[in-house]
Amino acid sequence: MSEDFVKVAELKDIGPSSMKAVEIGGEKVCIINTEGNYYAIGNVCTHVGGPLNEGTLEGFEVECPWHGSKFDVRTGEPTKPPARQAVSSYEVKIQDNDILVRKHI
Repeated sequence: MSEDFVKVAELKDIGPSSMKAVEIGGEKVCIINTEGNYYAIGNVCTHVGGPLNEGTLEGFEVECPWHGSKFDVRTGEPTKPPARQAVSSYEVKIQDNDILVRKHI
């Protein structure tokens, strides 16, 4: 396992079309399983700080439960206001049955 990556979950922990909140080095991260792939983005909405993992996942978009901002899980970019700033996007890789996310330095 590369030092740049940290194990955040096992494949069985995040079923299809679901999300899980984790913390990596003090950063709140949302792990997403959608359309057969895993993604990781910041879990705090850039509008007012809502928890994205508690929102709605539709395809490649997650909707914040507080005010309805939407973000593309592939890039972290906002796709619907009121949020205008992207959330962080993290590189994900699968190793055996583990989900690994690259830490920000």
